Amino acid sequence: MIVRQSRGWIYGLTSWLILLLFLITTTDASLGDRLPEFRNCVSICIEQNCDRGNAVIPVHLRLLRWTCPSNCDHICQHITTDQRVARDPPMLSPVVQYHGKWPFLRILGVQEPCSVLFSFLNLLAHRRGMTQIKARIPANYPLRKYYTLFGYVGMASWVFSMVFHTRDFDITERLDYFAAGASVLYGLYYTPIRIFRLDQSNPPVKATLLRLWTLICVSMYVAHISYLTLWRWDYTYNMAANVAVGVVQNVLWSSFSVKRYRKLKKPWAAWPGMIVAWIVLAMSLELLDFAPVRGLLDAHSLWHLGTVGPTIWWYNFLVKDAQQDIAGERLKA
Repeated sequence: MIVRQSRGWIYGLTSWLILLLFLITTTDASLGDRLPEFRNCVSICIEQNCDRGNAVIPVHLRLLRWTCPSNCDHICQHITTDQRVARDPPMLSPVVQYHGKWPFLRILGVQEPCSVLFSFLNLLAHRRGMTQIKARIPANYPLRKYYTLFGYVGMASWVFSMVFHTRDFDITERLDYFAAGASVLYGLYYTPIRIFRLDQSNPPVKATLLRLWTLICVSMYVAHISYLTLWRWDYTYNMAANVAVGVVQNVLWSSFSVKRYRKLKKPWAAWPGMIVAWIVLAMSLELLDFAPVRGLLDAHSLWHLGTVGPTIWWYNFLVKDAQQDIAGERLKA
C-alpha cells in the first residue's frame, strides 16, 4: 500500500512538472512595446534628448551601460503605464509587459532589484552550504568533491542571474541561461553518482559507468549550448530541456527518499522528497506572472526567493547523508 502511494506521489509530481512546462511555454508575448502611445513617447524622447544632444545620463546609469535611447525606453514604459493606470474608466489590464518584461522600478540603475536581491540570497545559501560541506564532511569522503563542485556551479549560476537581472543584454541573458543549464544538468550528473554510488571502485564496472556517464553529461551540455548558439536561440526548447532534466533528477531523488526513509526510519531521510515538493510549488509561482507589486515584486522574483530555503535544506541533507554513510562504513569495518 505504501509503495503504491509513494509511486502515485512521484507520478503526480512528474505530471505536474510537465503541465507546468506546457503552461509556462505557451504564455502570450508582450504587448506594451507595440502600443502606439509607448512608441510615440520613445520617438519623441529620443528626438528631443538623444538626437539633439540634450540628454545628461547620471554616472551610476552609465556605469551599468544605460544609453540615452535605453533610458528613454525605460522612462516611457512608466509614463505609458501611469497613463493607463490613471485612465477613467479603468482598464481591465492597465499594466502590460514591454520587451517581454514588466515595467519594474529601477533602483541605482538595476532593472529588476528584487530578482537581483533574491539571486544574491541564493548565492549566499550555496556559500553557506559549501562551508558546511568542507567543515563537516571529511576531505577523503569520495562524494565530497561532487558536492563541492555542485556548490561552485550553483554559485556561478546565481552570479550570472544577478548580472542578467541587473541589466538585460543579449550576452547577459545567454550567460544566465547557459549557467542555469549547467546547474540543472550538474544536478542530474551527481544524482545517480550518489544514488547508485558510482564513485565506488567495487565492482569495477562502476568506474566504467562513471566515465561513460560523465561523457554523456558533458556531451549533452555541449550539444545544448551549441544548438542555442549556432543553430537557434529557442526559449521553448531551453525551458523544455531544463524541465526534462529537472523531472528526471526529481523523480530519482523522490524515489531514493522513500526507500531511504523506509530503511533508516529517520526523518531527515525523507528530506529530498519534501525539498522536491517545495521546489515544484515555488516553480508554480511562474504561472501567476502578475504585474510587479509596487513596481518591484513579481512572480519570477518570488520564484527566486522560493529556492533559498530548499537550497539551505538540501546542503543539510547532504551533510546528514554523508555522515550516515561514513558511520555505516565504520560499523562494517
